[in-house]
Amino acid sequence: MKTIQELNALTPATLMGHFSIHFTTIGADFIGAEMPVDERTLQPFGRMHGGAAIALAESVASAGSWAILDDECTAVVGSEVSASHVGAARAGSTVFAIGKLIHRGRLHHVWEVTIKMQDNKPVSLCRITNTIITTP
Repeated sequence: MKTIQELNALTPATLMGHFSIHFTTIGADFIGAEMPVDERTLQPFGRMHGGAAIALAESVASAGSWAILDDECTAVVGSEVSASHVGAARAGSTVFAIGKLIHRGRLHHVWEVTIKMQDNKPVSLCRITNTIITTP
């Protein structure tokens, strides 16, 4: 299993680095991350953009799948994402995402990712399906 340090080392020159997504915790069937809500992740009305929430959720699920793969000849790609935005995160806050693995198949992983505010109020509830592919 990969470590938090290995996951965070991959992000600087990516969307995750641009949004300052930082992985914080990991286990065999869960992963956590945080992301600031600022000018990079806002929509024009001062709330976190739904697309930024989905980017956080997919980043968490993809990193979670990649971290538990033992084979160095595999990669992870998101193949389906659904999200319900149920709360608002405002500029200057930080959101926290916890992903839970709910299905681990040979070719697909399904994750539930909950994004919350620091006071534990939900912002987005997401489900992500990842496809496991073979790399050269």
